[in-house]
Amino acid sequence: MTDLETRTAGRPGALRRAAPALLGYAAVRALGLLALALWSAARDKSAYTLLTARWDSLWYTRVAELGYGYEVRLPNGDVHSNLAFFPLLPWLERLGAAAGLSYADAGFVVSLLASLAAAWGIFAVAEHLYGRNEKGAQRGLGRVVAGDGRAGVYAVLLWAVLPVGIVQSMAYSESLFTALAAWSLYAVLTGRWVTAGALAALAGLTRPVGLAVAAAVWVAAIVAFVRTRSEAVTDGAHGSPRAPGEGARRVFGMLLAPLGAAGYVLWVGHRTGEGPLGYLDVQAGWRNGFDGGVAFARFVADKFTSLPSALAGVGLIAGVALLVWLYIGCVRQRQPLALLVYSGIVTVLALCASSYFGSKPRLLMPAFPLLLPLALALARTRTSRSALIVGGVAVASAVYGAFWLNGSGPP
Repeated sequence: MTDLETRTAGRPGALRRAAPALLGYAAVRALGLLALALWSAARDKSAYTLLTARWDSLWYTRVAELGYGYEVRLPNGDVHSNLAFFPLLPWLERLGAAAGLSYADAGFVVSLLASLAAAWGIFAVAEHLYGRNEKGAQRGLGRVVAGDGRAGVYAVLLWAVLPVGIVQSMAYSESLFTALAAWSLYAVLTGRWVTAGALAALAGLTRPVGLAVAAAVWVAAIVAFVRTRSEAVTDGAHGSPRAPGEGARRVFGMLLAPLGAAGYVLWVGHRTGEGPLGYLDVQAGWRNGFDGGVAFARFVADKFTSLPSALAGVGLIAGVALLVWLYIGCVRQRQPLALLVYSGIVTVLALCASSYFGSKPRLLMPAFPLLLPLALALARTRTSRSALIVGGVAVASAVYGAFWLNGSGPP
């Protein structure tokens, strides 16, 4: 660890520092749930059912209750197998059921707790980079800036007010995955390599994109190894002392990181008899895969066949442009390479998936480092103005979430 990392990791009162962010996050989520309850009641629907027993939530609870092997054969020949769903959330739902909860209730509780853990992890990453005691590590638009901890709070609030933020309260795996990813990245930033690898492995048991976390751990570890060797050559025998076993811990973390995703994918291949690529066949049964964005580009182009849908096409193009702009902002901000690799892979995999185009906003939700440039901008803004902006977006997000779940909802 560097001196900066040691000070950051050892500072007391972590929960106290994160409290404003967590309270703000809870308030935004409560607003979203209230809007959903009111909207659902007006349409004579159950808000709780929408959160816990629709779409992917049903697939997760079936895995928890019955295990793997369930599939649905559609009239067009497609096969929807529950092997497409990674096992960590169902395992936790099964644990909750053993404690007396229903599987659906357990999924809701897991998502509730995981969303708070994710919010705390996002705050921890942002505070480490831009917190009040790390002036030397704070970078914005090519210049060093002083921080007062506000950037971490705004990063959490921005994640909470995403248009599809209501998914954070659903019995889905997005909150659980984001929590594991955020804390794994924080462990990377603070030199806790074994913790980073273990959390990356758990992230890999949660969603296929868990490989993005493993890649971030590997890239950061390789860079740290190269830097260590370079410093050793430069300083010679009089270089700064290294923590005993640091290299071994780094290697162990690297070995742990991909085990979750790789282990599940290989198990699916063995179960299906299709070998290492068996999981890709399972995804193909859902008409999902990676095509470099060709299908998504066609989907956007098809929107320009009429004026009403052309507006949606323009909105999609603007959304992609916004993502590119935010990522460029992250690069200009000189975010650590681990964050750039992680958010870059999550974004590419989300945009270049060949199906379920309506799911792309929620697939992008774990890419929280993209929000850090906006969080820094809000932190530099007058508090009254930034609070008004975030509050307005929170209301809009709550209304949209209620409308969305009572309509087509997430596929």
